Amino acid sequence: MTRSTKVAHRTVKVGDLDVFYREAGPKDAPGVLLLHGFPTSSQMFRNLIPQLADEYRVVAPDYPGFGHSSMPPREQFRYTFDSLATVIDEFTEVVGLQRYALYVQDYGAPVGYRLASQHPERVTAIVVQNGNAYDEGVDNDFWEPIKAYWKEPDSRERRDALRGFLKYEATRWQYTVGVTNPELVSPDGPAHDQFLLDRPGNDEIQLDLFLSYGSNPPRYPEWQAYFRTHQPPVLIVWGKNDPIFPPAGAEPYRRDLKTLEFHLLDAGHFALETHGDEIAGLMRDFLGKHVGKK
Repeated sequence: MTRSTKVAHRTVKVGDLDVFYREAGPKDAPGVLLLHGFPTSSQMFRNLIPQLADEYRVVAPDYPGFGHSSMPPREQFRYTFDSLATVIDEFTEVVGLQRYALYVQDYGAPVGYRLASQHPERVTAIVVQNGNAYDEGVDNDFWEPIKAYWKEPDSRERRDALRGFLKYEATRWQYTVGVTNPELVSPDGPAHDQFLLDRPGNDEIQLDLFLSYGSNPPRYPEWQAYFRTHQPPVLIVWGKNDPIFPPAGAEPYRRDLKTLEFHLLDAGHFALETHGDEIAGLMRDFLGKHVGKK
């Protein structure tokens, strides 16, 4: 392992918050910002970062309430996707990440697309791995109880009905569903995620974010307009066996993007767990063509 591929684990102040992040690669190399999903953190990129860091400055933060970043009480911080995006936007400025390619997965998509539509000049390319921006992507059975909560946000019954998503069985399911060879999935990822989900008060934070996810579909037209207007180069590396964000959410990207590489992988929601080397190779080729390299 070269010096540039050693991964540093750092924390910076963003306002009153401590934001933890993983970083590797030369400071003067093209930037890559990795944005994680639920219920995980930057740990989902633990194997990908070293595979890119010889040619790119790779940065992967944890959102507030996730991973090793601050988890302020709900009375002190509004756990919404607008708030998460604001913190990550300020984080990029604090660490001097002025331009970057985005990697978005799950929650990373609504966070990253807020950044991209607000600062299109900063985004050099986008890698999408089971990250949604179209109504088709949430038109499936998985989303029905969550949509019911969106319709009745004051309902304790609707909120409590989602608590099962915060249990270890559900976390483990997200890692293994749709995986043809579960032996390739390390148990360390879901165990790490669950340890942090089980912190006192984190369940209510995650339920707040389930509710806030309802703010994303109304913004899909805005993000689609960003795609059509600014035409960022986009690489789709989508686990086609994912019941949360199935391929129906990947296909519509074809409508709006002219520079699009499209790959459906025989993988599930956390495709990096089983197809990390393949995704890293596709990313290196894609970023080399559209972003350059160190």
